[in-house]
Amino acid sequence: MPLTGRAALLAALGSIPVGVLEPGWAGMAAVNGSLAMACACDYALAAPVRRLVLSRSGDTSTRLGETADVTLSVTNPSSRPLRALLRDAWPPSSWRPGTESEASRHRLTVPPGERRRVTTRLRPTRRGDRRADRVTIRSYGPLGLFSRQGTHRLPWTVRVLPAFTSRKHLPSKLARLRELDGRTSVLTRGEGTEFDSLREYVPGDDTRSIDWRATARQSAVAVRTWRPERDRHILLVLDTGRTSAGRVGDAPRLDASMDAALLLAALAARAGDRVDLLAYDRRVRALVQGRSARDVLPSLVHAMATVEPELVETDARGLTGAVLRTAPRRSLVVLLTTLDAAPVEEGLLPMLPRLTGRHTVLVASVADPYIARMAGARGNVEAVYEAAAAAQALDERRRTAEQLRRHGVTVVDTTPEDLAPALADAYLALKAAGRL
Repeated sequence: MPLTGRAALLAALGSIPVGVLEPGWAGMAAVNGSLAMACACDYALAAPVRRLVLSRSGDTSTRLGETADVTLSVTNPSSRPLRALLRDAWPPSSWRPGTESEASRHRLTVPPGERRRVTTRLRPTRRGDRRADRVTIRSYGPLGLFSRQGTHRLPWTVRVLPAFTSRKHLPSKLARLRELDGRTSVLTRGEGTEFDSLREYVPGDDTRSIDWRATARQSAVAVRTWRPERDRHILLVLDTGRTSAGRVGDAPRLDASMDAALLLAALAARAGDRVDLLAYDRRVRALVQGRSARDVLPSLVHAMATVEPELVETDARGLTGAVLRTAPRRSLVVLLTTLDAAPVEEGLLPMLPRLTGRHTVLVASVADPYIARMAGARGNVEAVYEAAAAAQALDERRRTAEQLRRHGVTVVDTTPEDLAPALADAYLALKAAGRL
């Protein structure tokens, strides 16, 4: 039951004539008594807060960087009009810094027995689930001197999905895919993995493609024709260990990895490949398997939405075991991790033979462009030392990438903005080379 600023102002103004005309207890009692009676009447005429009926509706998901509207319906069952200031509280990351106060507070007037709606517009700055906290309502009387205040809890969750900014590259990558094997059947003679049809033998065909049973039933020699297999398996592996928490620019490395994984998943699904997802550090954080081409992208974004980096060292042995269990047959394993020397040399490299012996492995890593700029810096002594340290870090990354390539691994190491298209290009190159 707080006093308002108007009541404090009236008390201050009332003290002036008391001090001039009637200084003493009698004058103070006259002014403060009148003000107290006005406040009591104002409180009695304010609509009760506890009896209000509230409900929510609106968006339950949005992409990072976009808005979500959540509507509050306020019903006033009392016989007094509601004049109120309402605060719809959400976690701080539900808005851009500095905009919370304006976005979460609403003034409303609800006549007796009626209902009004107010809309809170969220613009989240982080992925994950944003849960509503509480609704605080301050109900004012007609004089605005005294107020009633109370809170209501109305559970509501808005899931913030990855931004998927790299989807702008999808049309160009699909055009490249159509050039490779697109929507038309590309037939090869005597080679391939997926049977298409029979045709008459012509000189130059591989004799191993002759179908002797079909030849016995007709007068001409029949050969099998093949088409490129479209049901390949791709396993996207997100390393969610401590290195994925490092920020490159304004976002963690993990977010850039997710964006690249989504572009590759969309491209591979259009190519007819099956796409699964595994997020792992010391245990499985997310797993998506067996989705159709239509459902795979929604399933991935919802699974990725709540995955956060864990400040632990990734267990390379456990990760390898999880990959082999998730992908029992030959697949393209796309590991989105770091190229820092220590985690790779001590963890990943000893496990690589188990992966490359069964799968085609592609490692994608986010490079920090600031380190490259530091390596070329000149100026004072401090800048020279920083440049030397940055150059050493770049040399270590190149050495690590070369070690992976010697094990037969395809490596993509580039900036967050270029990672998604570069990863898609690497997938298309493997497809063109027949390594998938």
